[in-house]
Amino acid sequence: MNAYSSFQKHLTDELAEIKSAGLYKEERIIASPQSVKIRLQDGREVLNFCANNYLGLADNPELIAAAEKAMHIRGYGMSSVRFICGTQDLHKALEKTIADFFGTEDTILYAACFDANGGVFEPLFTEEDAIISDSLNHASIIDGVRLCRAVRYRYANADMSDLENQLKVAQAQRFRLIVTDGVFSMDGNVAPLDRIYELAQKYNALVMVDESHSAGVVGKTGRGATEQFNLRGKIEILTGTLGKAFGGAVGGFTTGKKEIIELLRQRSRPYLFSNSLPPSVVGAGIYTFQMLEKSNQLQEKLHENTSYFVEKMIAAGFDIKPTQSAICAVMLYDAKLSQDMAARLLEEGIYVTGFYYPVVPKGQARIRLQLSAAHEKEHLDKCINAFIKVKN
Repeated sequence: MNAYSSFQKHLTDELAEIKSAGLYKEERIIASPQSVKIRLQDGREVLNFCANNYLGLADNPELIAAAEKAMHIRGYGMSSVRFICGTQDLHKALEKTIADFFGTEDTILYAACFDANGGVFEPLFTEEDAIISDSLNHASIIDGVRLCRAVRYRYANADMSDLENQLKVAQAQRFRLIVTDGVFSMDGNVAPLDRIYELAQKYNALVMVDESHSAGVVGKTGRGATEQFNLRGKIEILTGTLGKAFGGAVGGFTTGKKEIIELLRQRSRPYLFSNSLPPSVVGAGIYTFQMLEKSNQLQEKLHENTSYFVEKMIAAGFDIKPTQSAICAVMLYDAKLSQDMAARLLEEGIYVTGFYYPVVPKGQARIRLQLSAAHEKEHLDKCINAFIKVKN
């Protein structure tokens, strides 16, 4: 028996255990653009309620045109990292546009927000410092913190009493950073950023917010959690993505205080050792923010859709996590039930996904729906009625 034969059996056994536990994840193939209505590979047309396409921009014709224009004038790809020969005028323009949108001093682009979160902690903090993280923070934040030598503290989700206790203990360290998601992706709740900021001021701490699920979604004009709590420009570090509300492609960013961004350009490994974003993505990104500067229509439509949908689902008797975003978590608790229900909803023309361990804690399985500004009332009603039918 060679080395791989033994390892292969180990992997096969692991996969069999995942399947028997009802935790195996299947990928369903889409054969159309990402949109409210999508066509599956088997030809079925269904309504999509599980994309991060909060503003409905993933297939927007104007963004497609902006991407095509940028590709024609600046090429297909960069074939370089930023500091060698991978920085175009478009990259600098997008960085400034993002900073203006969030009211920050400077921005640095990454291939994804996973890279932004993976590359932010280690260059800035050492074993002399403390990072205090919400227990439900995204995996990218958890992994980024692991790469850093700072002392780690964790507080219960949005629990300000627990956060204050951790801050008291962390006074032993030199610098303290509180890090939180703006919107927690599995539950849909918004971090109490006003109270976090107050505690940061009281205990001399910095604050970092991942705005991936909040930017474009919460706040009157969609500028995220900092706008929601009247803290625009006051938070030291924000991270976010172009891959959700802002067109749904790829690309992440860190935006905040200029000295922080400058040091990240010098030492952040995912930035230094990853290819620059392609011109098409950058050009479309610039256009996206220009669109959102002109009108709040998409945000307003999204807020209306979310309020209507959540109200109707609760009235129909579903167990919905309290949400302040475009995320609606329908709690089912059982992993297999979440998969079975998602499959039955697909038969009714509703595309959703069951979430279960390890994506969420054991015993907390759910179907997470995400509303979009592109959903019409008829789409929402069809989804609600399908849930009622499948439940009964």
